[in-house]
Amino acid sequence: MPVDNILNSFARKSVILKIYQNILETIGNTPLIRLNQIVKHLPCTVLAKVETFNPGHSIKDRMAVRMLDQAEADGNIKPGGTIIECTSGNTGMGLAIAACVRGYKCIFTTNDKQSKEKIDILKALGAEVIVCPTNVEPTDPRSYYSVAEKLSRQIKNSFWFNQYDNPANTAAHYESTGPEIWDQTDGKITHLVVGVGTGGTVSGTAKFLKEKNPDIKVWGIDTYGSVFKKYHETGIFDDKEIYPYITEGIGEDILPKNVDFSVIDHFEKVTDKDGALIARKLARLEGILLGYSAGSAMAGLLQLGDRLKTDDVVVLIFHDHGSRYVGKIYNDDWMRERGFLEEELTVQHLIDAKNEKGFLSVKVEQDLRSVIQMMRDRDISQMPVMQDSEIIGSITESQIIQYLLDSPDNHEKSIVSSIMAEPFPEVEMDMPINKLGRVISRQNPAVVTRDKAGNYHIITQYDIIQNI
Repeated sequence: MPVDNILNSFARKSVILKIYQNILETIGNTPLIRLNQIVKHLPCTVLAKVETFNPGHSIKDRMAVRMLDQAEADGNIKPGGTIIECTSGNTGMGLAIAACVRGYKCIFTTNDKQSKEKIDILKALGAEVIVCPTNVEPTDPRSYYSVAEKLSRQIKNSFWFNQYDNPANTAAHYESTGPEIWDQTDGKITHLVVGVGTGGTVSGTAKFLKEKNPDIKVWGIDTYGSVFKKYHETGIFDDKEIYPYITEGIGEDILPKNVDFSVIDHFEKVTDKDGALIARKLARLEGILLGYSAGSAMAGLLQLGDRLKTDDVVVLIFHDHGSRYVGKIYNDDWMRERGFLEEELTVQHLIDAKNEKGFLSVKVEQDLRSVIQMMRDRDISQMPVMQDSEIIGSITESQIIQYLLDSPDNHEKSIVSSIMAEPFPEVEMDMPINKLGRVISRQNPAVVTRDKAGNYHIITQYDIIQNI
């Protein structure tokens, strides 16, 4: 068969089999998923527009390709050119994927509060990443805005996309995200909840939906340290509102042109801590692993829950995937360092709190009379049994009593090996106390553990009672 006929045949099959010609064609048409457990106390229906189903795992894929299309149409970038953008990671991801498909180079500037995972993924797609300081003014030559602008002037056939002010950002969501939500809810949506950063998502989506139904309420989620909420409510850009924050993807210290304040009915601020905790809660309760801004959006809705009624249909936009935050909000140590998690009591804490630091044990060949005397003198009810520095069994007060009742004439000659039971379970020093219930019971009244030096310690039921 001639080559042309083979290609034509394959092209016809591609249409039938829904084969995409490249990864960019898979962007959009993300699912709308009902939330259940985390909102069970709310009276209304809550649906999540889960944008992690885009190929770059974020909603920014939509606007990245739309901005590139516009730049090509306007002649701002030509084949083989360099895409330049200041990004918190997700827009860079979308642009990097598009660059791979269409043959561009990429240079991205970002700030030093972004997760290492985001930076590593951008590099994996062939992008150059320049990390700039967060805590500087936007006009400072070191800021990631200023560095991107400077590079675009220096590098030939390059274009700074400037997602903050680029109208194609808003257009992407007016043309795709808004219509999808309207169709997926059969026009029944009453509230849209969106984290606000560059402003394209909220402005484009809200503009479309309000044209369909002006009564739809749009709630923008902001973070403490950002200027949006006060500016929306007073018209005042207050420098005093600006201070460093940890939340990624929402909030700004500038007013991007893409933020259309007229389509936003209310701004709700969410703390760094609540955004992180609710993201973790979404993972546990709904099985959806999401990013920081999703946690903030969910937290904002929960804060506004008393404004909702039975017939309301709320749509939250979940911007990106939790895989970008495994070293941060899904890392217990990172969370504790920032005071976001209460420090858990562990076996180590119980050991440190004990008045008696020594490790009491008996030998396998020790006579029962001396064991009874030791228990009486030390006021203890159980001990490990040792042989050659290793624990090989256990002996408890209840075992001894039962043995004495069963064999009252033999106890004078008895030794530990004749009545000992299996060793107490061994646990790690960092095991949380709330998990000890899995191993400590009436039949098994103690556990042992070893410190870094290899020294044994014992934790009994009494130790737990004393310290909780």
